[in-house]
This record gives sequence, C-alpha cells and structure tokens, in this order.
Amino acid sequence: MGSDTEAEKKRAPVALAPIAKPLAGKKLCKRTLKLVRRASDVKCLKRGVKEVVKSIRRGNKGLCVIAGNISPIDVITHVPILCEEANIPYVYVPSKEDLATAGTTKRPTCCVLVLTKPAKGELEEEVKEKLKTDYDQVLTEVAEVTSSMF
Repeated sequence: MGSDTEAEKKRAPVALAPIAKPLAGKKLCKRTLKLVRRASDVKCLKRGVKEVVKSIRRGNKGLCVIAGNISPIDVITHVPILCEEANIPYVYVPSKEDLATAGTTKRPTCCVLVLTKPAKGELEEEVKEKLKTDYDQVLTEVAEVTSSMF
C-alpha cells in the first residue's frame, strides 16, 4: 500500500490542462513525437519555454509542440498566443515526459519548436527530405485537428 511502483505510476491518468486544445490523438501524437525525435537528431529543435519564445520572436518558423500536463499552467499560457501571432502551427501532446524522451532530454520539457531548417549549417539532401516529409505529414494532420475544433 505504501509506495507506488514504476508500472503503477505510468498507468496513472494524466491530468491535462484545460487549455490543451488542439490535443493530438494517439496516431497524431505518435507521428508528432517521431518528428520531434528526428528533428532532435539533426539539431532542428528548440527545447523549453525560454528557447521556444526566443526563436518565435526572432522569426524562426516551424511547428510548436506543447505538453498538456504542465503545472502550473501559467508557465505556457503565452506560448499559443505567440504562435498564433507569428502564424506558427501548434499542437498539444498529453505528456511532458514523452515529449522530453522524443527530444532526447532526460528532463521533462514543456514545449519544443521543430524548426524547418537548422539554426547553423545545412542538412544533407536525404535527411532534409525525410524531415520535410514527416513535417508536412504532421502539419496536415494538425491543420485537420485545428479546423475540426472550430
């Protein structure tokens, strides 16, 4: 009765923030996290609220992925507004832990920005094509989810 095991903790339902809309479904969540993983591998990812806000204000474009189980919620409430002002699509995923794992970080992450091109240097054509394909696929699904909200 005393302590929870790892398996019991993982099965506990995630408390989502009330503003977590558009929330990715299972399929979109899986594809989005795959895109985050691929972007992280090729250094096209900004992690954390501070880095994401700085990138958006500098005019970088991409897809913003925000965790839905952030507490306190005030930490990320301004990010969707910034994204909308900059015409950057955004989507919520249920877990900050899964987002951190996909972004190859041990620390849970509130939000990440998947950039369309790396901050420094250029990518190889093959890597660039794979990233672009995944990015476009996720972007169309995010657009569908967003349009069904309104």
